[in-house]
Amino acid sequence: MISPEQFRFFSELVKQHSGIALGKGKEYLIESRLNELAKVLGLKDLDALYRKAKAAMTPKLKEQIIEAMTTNETYFFRDQHPFDALQKSVIPELMKQNQGKKQLRFWSAACSTGQEPYSIALLIAEHFPALLSWKTEILATDISKKAVEKGRAGRFTQVEVNRGLPITLLIKYFKQQGAFWIIDEKLKKMIRFKQMNLLSPFVGVGTFDVIMCRYVLIYFDQQTKKAILDKLVKQLNPGGYLFLGATETPIGLPPFMKRTSFGRATCWKKEG
Repeated sequence: MISPEQFRFFSELVKQHSGIALGKGKEYLIESRLNELAKVLGLKDLDALYRKAKAAMTPKLKEQIIEAMTTNETYFFRDQHPFDALQKSVIPELMKQNQGKKQLRFWSAACSTGQEPYSIALLIAEHFPALLSWKTEILATDISKKAVEKGRAGRFTQVEVNRGLPITLLIKYFKQQGAFWIIDEKLKKMIRFKQMNLLSPFVGVGTFDVIMCRYVLIYFDQQTKKAILDKLVKQLNPGGYLFLGATETPIGLPPFMKRTSFGRATCWKKEG
């Protein structure tokens, strides 16, 4: 059983380095995930991990603890509605808008192991082949080094491809290699994976036509959430779109960010 002091220590560590606020009621989450990490590290239990962290916290151990606590749920074409909106409305509009420069940039922020950015790449390859000759880039970032490395490899298990990925796209764009499925190299090249903390300055990422930052803001307190949203809005091109998770309603977005609905998908368009 995790003690109040252990909960305080680990929740403060996670908050400081990832922004994720683990309030009361999340004791079970820290206990289950860090007990698992303790076993991986050859320690007896969470209590042994706590003593080790208190006595000699190394950058490596800190990274392992943050990784254990920030690994989130993901799957291909999650929620489907945002991808329908991209296909039917957003991308066609942006293609007209950017016809002159023939450039389109997407950012999948908090991309976990890469299913979201690969879903965007699959959608483009399947429905907008003209974009393959444009300067089309998908930036995929996550705080977890392990998640980013897995995404960059483009290598998924049978269970992972079974979650949300239509069989037609699996057969067309993946090759089987033993127990894994490897995504087409052309689609891989569309995506640039980068380890990045949303709390840090967004240096050198450029601006985007579409930003997807879904199911991560729910883990932050209000102040941190607003600070991240402010930074995301600055990286969005005029006429660009911000997609959040279906359950996430932003507070304090500037008036030029207009709430827009496409069927069952809601997003925010940067006007001006």
